[in-house]
Amino acid sequence: VTYNAMVSACEQGEQWEQALQLCREMATSCVERDTTTYNATVSACEKGEQWAHALQLLREMPHGRVERNTITYSAAVSACE
Repeated sequence: VTYNAMVSACEQGEQWEQALQLCREMATSCVERDTTTYNATVSACEKGEQWAHALQLLREMPHGRVERNTITYSAAVSACE
């Protein structure tokens, strides 16, 4: 919950680099990333116009058995616009 709150705060503050770093840190620290984590990180990348990072996150979700939803897809599509 704490990581998700920090990632969401980064998203709201348009700090895509920090959001991405926290998401990666969760993986290396064996902290489970969920749909909320990815949605916030993809949204942060969208706001930072980082479409390549947004699409990479979208691609890696199934590998971690994380379900994608409408929010995930919408943010990824917006990142590519």
